[in-house]
Amino acid sequence: MIGLATKRIDWLMVFFILPIMAFGLFTMKSFVPAESGGNFFERQIIWIILSFIVFFIFSFIDFRFLKRTDTLVFLFIFFSAILLLLFVLGSVANGAQSWFDFGGFSFQPADMMKLILVLVLAKYFSRRHVEIRNIKHLFISGLYALVPFLLVLLQPDFGSAMIIFLIWFGMVLVSGISKRHLLLVFLGGTAIFVSMWFFVFADYQKDRITNFLNPLADIHGSGYNAFQSTIAVGSGEVTGKGLGFGTQSRLKFLPEPETDFIYAAYSEEWGFVGSVLVLVLFALVVWRILQNSLYGATNFEMLYGMGIAIFFMSHILINIGMNLGIMPISGIPLPFMSYGGSHLITEFAGLGILMSMRRYSRIAHRDDMKHEFLGA
Repeated sequence: MIGLATKRIDWLMVFFILPIMAFGLFTMKSFVPAESGGNFFERQIIWIILSFIVFFIFSFIDFRFLKRTDTLVFLFIFFSAILLLLFVLGSVANGAQSWFDFGGFSFQPADMMKLILVLVLAKYFSRRHVEIRNIKHLFISGLYALVPFLLVLLQPDFGSAMIIFLIWFGMVLVSGISKRHLLLVFLGGTAIFVSMWFFVFADYQKDRITNFLNPLADIHGSGYNAFQSTIAVGSGEVTGKGLGFGTQSRLKFLPEPETDFIYAAYSEEWGFVGSVLVLVLFALVVWRILQNSLYGATNFEMLYGMGIAIFFMSHILINIGMNLGIMPISGIPLPFMSYGGSHLITEFAGLGILMSMRRYSRIAHRDDMKHEFLGA
């Protein structure tokens, strides 16, 4: 039985993930002093082991029960309540009350809520696939995303709120939204952004967005993180300074090089060649996720797989974008590389569910898929 289950696992995808995690571990070990570097390094190894355990356990579970509306409604309400509980019991870190601190480890519920949102939207769009061009489904699905979006934004966690929006927008897009409705989405998004600028965003978030337009305007203040990150990436040149020789991270000019800015720390040591290699590996992981989604037994499995791909692409683009100075600083971890257990376990849980769905996979012909998604 175990042998049959392991055959359903996409080992090629796992093969592409392993070197990404290894690069993250090498980088953590190289730039932090011995008295604390081993702490990050060893803790991350534990999180990786736990994440793989979750991945394999989830791969063996029959997740067809997730197609039940009552199950998804319960999960959605439960994690929404957890997000609300943060305002009472949550710990504040970097100005955001978005963590539960249990002493030895911390947990960020927003990570798991992103996965729940993918499942909820996959269920909603799969049942309304034929009539998806009706504009009412744009608003109804938007309400599902609006609840966690606002709860996360009020923490305030601007980065996770952006991910939630991109998950909703991406799944609306692949589900078959009419192209003439895209303009409405952009206009609505612009109106929401303007409203949040005046009534929701904290001063430091406004500084980050303003700094995005001109990152060198205040290199000793709001632009410090972006400035140091771009220096680290650029100083790596073609082949990098070598493992353990990244001055920006070792001398602590680069803030949080083990989490938000691990790509900049890695690029400084591995250079342009290493940076491109990681991007290629990420692209291959997303490719495998999309390949698995196209063989889903029903629209639900297919949309879930595409939602997971959007989940990873959003994290990758935002994190690497802010490391390169072309996106606002948002505190989003880089999948598989950044230090931390919350995001890593969520990532492998999402992939484990996808692997479980492979047991009911079907072979879809390209002609059958031609009009399956993206409305005219």
